[in-house]
Amino acid sequence: MLAACSSDSAKEESGDSDAKASDGGGEGKVEIFSWWTGAGEEDGLLALIDLFEEKHPDISVENAAVAGGAGTNAKAVLATRMQGDDPPSTFQVHGGEELNKSWVAADKMQPLNDLYEANEWMDKFPEDLIDLVSQDGNIYSVPVNIHRGNVIFYNKKVFEDNGVDVPTTFDEFFTAADKLQEAGVTPLALGDKESWTATQIFENVLLGVLGPDDYGKLFKGEIGFDDPRVKEAAEKFGKMLDYVNEDHASRNWQDSGQLVANGEAAMLNMGDWAKGYFVNDLNLETNKDFGYVPFPDTDGDFMVITDTFGLPKGVKNPDEVKEFLTVLGSVEGQDAFNPLKGSIPARVDADPSQYDDYGKDTIEDFKNANLAPSLAHGSAAAEGFVTKANQAVNIFVTQRDVDNFIEALKNAAGEL
Repeated sequence: MLAACSSDSAKEESGDSDAKASDGGGEGKVEIFSWWTGAGEEDGLLALIDLFEEKHPDISVENAAVAGGAGTNAKAVLATRMQGDDPPSTFQVHGGEELNKSWVAADKMQPLNDLYEANEWMDKFPEDLIDLVSQDGNIYSVPVNIHRGNVIFYNKKVFEDNGVDVPTTFDEFFTAADKLQEAGVTPLALGDKESWTATQIFENVLLGVLGPDDYGKLFKGEIGFDDPRVKEAAEKFGKMLDYVNEDHASRNWQDSGQLVANGEAAMLNMGDWAKGYFVNDLNLETNKDFGYVPFPDTDGDFMVITDTFGLPKGVKNPDEVKEFLTVLGSVEGQDAFNPLKGSIPARVDADPSQYDDYGKDTIEDFKNANLAPSLAHGSAAAEGFVTKANQAVNIFVTQRDVDNFIEALKNAAGEL
């Protein structure tokens, strides 16, 4: 990733005069760079592109999506292009530190304050969300969607057949897990072939133990990883791992979702893209075959994962890119994209009638919840820390040594 350098907000929005103009987007064309190539996400992107081209028939769109690796491949290509002063017109990036401590810190992005003002967006996105895409008083990207990371999806029949109450607290979770295990059901499905899935469980345990305010302070360096509550969270995380499927290391998240779908496992902690997987790929019915509940002790909190798009410095046609960002940030654009993607709109004034029961509930929660940035998905901390945290989690899942885990997180804190 690019070495960080200080951003100069006084520079003109037309871009850095020393930057090479990109060939990726010229007059009459906007290049959209993402990793949206799978079912649902590609459909949403194409619907958004169709809407833009309908509104701007004089501007063509190049869909420069890069497949594979849950975004890993796309991010590698993007890094090469950005370092070579050959940016795409706009690109997908998670709001938070993935945006701010890489591309904004490296002075590669243009502020979008004028775009927000022109479209009167300041009260259309939650203040906490705008903060995630801002640095030093400037706004650098437009959120197109919201995924929630602190969700437990569960097999309704498994709970009903075994007379188990759906847990909402850690104590209730462990009580339910014991009953399910005694009945021969795996309580919690996990597929950590890629380590971020276990990190996502840990971040949600941290949120449940610390609460949203102190969770945020942890990644700002205002609370140390040697805080007793972090140790408590690590211990709870380790106890939860006692209830996962033995073959977790050989499964990805979809494989673990299948365990819940077929009743071999009762619960899954996953971002709500899992809802789309259950409905679209496994033909399950929401609130009939599977239900959903906030992760233990996080009711009222929302672990937010947001995909955003900004304006890189050096593009030839910033005005046309802003036209695309305007459509992307509009009610119409977000309602064209998100029902197909399986996410909810980032705007608070989108039309809930276009979403299913899960979407309606999540839209309402999003309006009122305390937002917390996801560690596993790059919003809470810089990439260097996320990498080391994933490594520490991976070792902990295998060895269950709380003290070593805490020490590894303390050592990684220098990357924050």
